Amino acid sequence: MPTPSSRLRIHIYGHESADPQQVARFFGATFTDVIESESELAIFVVDPAAGISPETISLWQGLDDFQIPRMVVVTHLENQVADFDDAVMLASRVFDQIVTPYLVLHDDAGFPCALISLETLEITDYSHNEHEVTMSTEEHQILISEFRLEYVEQIASSGENAFAAGLLFPAVPLWIERELGVNIIRQYIDQIEKALPSSS
Repeated sequence: MPTPSSRLRIHIYGHESADPQQVARFFGATFTDVIESESELAIFVVDPAAGISPETISLWQGLDDFQIPRMVVVTHLENQVADFDDAVMLASRVFDQIVTPYLVLHDDAGFPCALISLETLEITDYSHNEHEVTMSTEEHQILISEFRLEYVEQIASSGENAFAAGLLFPAVPLWIERELGVNIIRQYIDQIEKALPSSS
C-alpha cells in the first residue's frame, strides 16, 4: 500500500520510461523535472533497459551544490531486459559512486524474488504476501563476498550518517506490485526524517 505523505519534502526525478510518477505517488512524493533546492530527499528512478537520459544526469549534477540526500531506485526489473547490476554500473558512471546495500536474487524463471542484505547477510523473500526473512546460506555468502567487502569498505570510509548528509548514494531495486524493495526505501526515508531538527 502507498506510503502516507511524511513531513519530508521528497522529490522524484527520472525519465518517463522508469515510471517516476508511479514511484512519487506510492511514496507520497512530488515528481519534478527541475532542480528543487529545498528538497530534503531526491530519488532518481532508473529503468535499466532504457538507460539514463542527459536531462536526468544534468538534474543530478545540479543538486551537487545543495548536498541534498540522494538515492537511486531501479524499476522494471521484472521485464528481464536488463538487471539491477546494469543500472548500478551506469549510475556510478554518470551520477556518482553508487553503493548497493542489497543485491537481487532471482527465482527459477528469472524474475526478482528476494533481496540479500550486504550488511546482515539476511535474505528477504518477497515471493509471498508474508515476506520471509532468513539467514543466507554459505553458498550465497561466498558468491557475494566481494560485493560485501566493497560495500563494507564504502560505508566505513563514508561514515555512519553519510546518506543523510548527502555524501553516500544507495541504489535500491523496486517492484511495487510485489513490494520488493518498498520496506528498504521507507527505511531510508525514515533515516532522513530522524536526521531533521525536531519540530517545535
